[in-house]
Order: sequence, then structure tokens, then C-alpha cells
Amino acid sequence: MSVRILALVGSLRAGSHNRQLAEAAVAHAPEGVAIELYEGLGGVPFYNEDIDVEGAVPAEAVRLREAATHADALLLFSPEYNGTIPAVLKNAIDWLSRPYGAGAISAKPVAVVGTAFGQYGGVWAQDEARKAAGIAGGKVLADAKLSIPESVQRFADTHPADDAEVVAALTDILTQVATETKVPA
Repeated sequence: MSVRILALVGSLRAGSHNRQLAEAAVAHAPEGVAIELYEGLGGVPFYNEDIDVEGAVPAEAVRLREAATHADALLLFSPEYNGTIPAVLKNAIDWLSRPYGAGAISAKPVAVVGTAFGQYGGVWAQDEARKAAGIAGGKVLADAKLSIPESVQRFADTHPADDAEVVAALTDILTQVATETKVPA
């Protein structure tokens, strides 16, 4: 049985370098690892306990939770917006954290990677995503890190899937996630 990893991309932009990085992960996943690139984070409403009640949970949030529930692990791709995590990614973590103590992210391995325009590759945002995912109950893999700086220049003419250094780093991260994942027999 393959390790199933749900990939959430914190950028909604069609030409996002983080989306391209996620596509590279899908294209170069090691044998025994299947990655689902989640579509639709932009349609998930802002988390609100008033609508997170049985029979009233929005369909987009239900779909996100179901995707995370069926995954063995999560891989978050985070750009950096004004020095921190994008709202769409934080919102997804919030929905996945509930019900408290038993959310869809609970006890699952979570790795955070990404690329950003700046010279540090979005490390602040990625650190915030790790913090939020850990508080939400995820088993954050602190050593599974990849922050690629200066994305606009680096990926101007090259898709991350065609960058040997990026592919090697992503493969290493995916192998770490798979190793930390306990798949039922």
C-alpha cells in the first residue's frame, strides 16, 4: 500500500511557484508514495465555530476534512505573505484542527516546504505553518525543511520539476514523511 500524502498549497495564484513546487513533488514522488494535490482551498470559508456544527459545516470544509482524513500525512507548501503564513493555508489548518483533539490532522506527520521571492525563501511563514500545524495536533517533522529563496529569478525559465537540486531535496522530504508515516497493513 502506498503512503498517501495530501499536499496543500498556500498560494491561490495560477502561476504560483509553490504550486509548481507541489507539482514537482507529485511528478517525482518516490516509489510507494502517492501525493494528492488538493484543489479548492480558495473555496473553504473562513473558520467560524458557529458554522462548524453538525449539519451546518460547509461542503468545502467537509471535503477538505475528508481529504485529510484519508491521507496518511500532509505536505504544506507555503509562500510568505508580509512575513507570515498565507491566510488560506492558516484557514485550512484551522478547519483541520477541529474537533479539538480529534481533528483530521491529529497525530499525522506534517512537513512544510516552500519558496518565496525574498532571500530566505519564506522561512518565517514556514515556521508559522509548522507552529500552527503542531498546535492543531499534527506531528510536525521539524527536520523536513526546504526553503527556496528568490523564486522569481530561480524559476523564471525553469519549472521546479526540472531543477535537479529541487527534485533531490523534495525527494528527501517525501522520503522523510513516508518514513514517519505508519500505514495500516
